[in-house]
Amino acid sequence: MHIYGRCTINKRRRPNDKYQRILEAAIKVFAEQGFFQSTIAQIAREAGVADGTIYLYFKNKDDILVQFFNYKTKQVFDGFRAEVNKGDNAVDKLRNLVRRHLAEFQRDRNMAILYQSETHQSFRMAEKQIKEMSNMYLDIVAEIVEQGQQEGMIRKNLYLSLVKRFILGAVDEVINTWIHSGGHYDLVSMADPLVDLFIEGVGNRGQST
Repeated sequence: MHIYGRCTINKRRRPNDKYQRILEAAIKVFAEQGFFQSTIAQIAREAGVADGTIYLYFKNKDDILVQFFNYKTKQVFDGFRAEVNKGDNAVDKLRNLVRRHLAEFQRDRNMAILYQSETHQSFRMAEKQIKEMSNMYLDIVAEIVEQGQQEGMIRKNLYLSLVKRFILGAVDEVINTWIHSGGHYDLVSMADPLVDLFIEGVGNRGQST
């Protein structure tokens, strides 16, 4: 959510310690102040650098946001892929994906706030990056669902595009609820109930109406 090997960073903006410190500071400021209300001066102050230092690594505030999606989230999505690959079957892979997704966002609440707020904006500064991230996530889910259908663990009479968005939308809403609650409960604890809901549904085929 560009992500797997498509990220390009200008030579003058290699991810060194200062680059990362500025990026982390920007994420914190954006999360607390909102992107449009944030200033370069606030980011520089949070990072402990001079305002001019920011421009050695980023063109402007918009560029910082784009680089956040290009660089920071690459780490997260690479982790998603690695975790999915550990699963022995489709349900295990889906459980690993959802659990890792929730764990990463719980670990870095500022990242979660920024990602959720930007992906829900009608006008998004990093529109291209957000679309590519979403497509990458949906591709992972599609692979899992198709494997589950081959294994007989997921029924075949499903609209794959609907299933993908159902899963992503449910995880997204769980994260939003956690953020708006102030993060006062264990987000990762929602992983197993979510996957159980995905696999078992809410109906009881054994009972008549």
